Amino acid sequence: MATKLREPALPDYEADGVGWAEAQAAALLARRVDLLDWENLAEEIADVGKRERDTLESALRLVAMHLLKWDHQSERRSRSWWTTIANQRDGARKRLRENPSLRPRLAGIIEDAYRVARRDAADEMDIAIKSIPIECPYSFDEIMTRPIEWDGELA
Repeated sequence: MATKLREPALPDYEADGVGWAEAQAAALLARRVDLLDWENLAEEIADVGKRERDTLESALRLVAMHLLKWDHQSERRSRSWWTTIANQRDGARKRLRENPSLRPRLAGIIEDAYRVARRDAADEMDIAIKSIPIECPYSFDEIMTRPIEWDGELA
């Protein structure tokens, strides 16, 4: 009589996220729908999109915060601020290049990013938040391309 081999138990989503993800990827590639954890798989896929949006928002927040500092405290400008602006612009460009579906959402993303950038900039500059505009004073194009110069280099 032939003995049927049992398949190994799949890693638990809560107990081993990496093992679970690898097992789910293997099941998808093998087209083994009977092994898929549909609910958690759907949640994880939705979270990928959220993480990409959050990463873009974070980059835009840092650029806006440093532009505010650049504009409000010109005497304290530094290479560090310039570098942050340049690096975060590059990160935002990459997110948008890899995720073009985020473009139509930019207005809301910038609004969310600026709300925090305004508060953080006021805190870092030790000034009253009311001295910074409530509405973002920068368009998306300004956030991404406004010339910021340090030692002859543009960010």
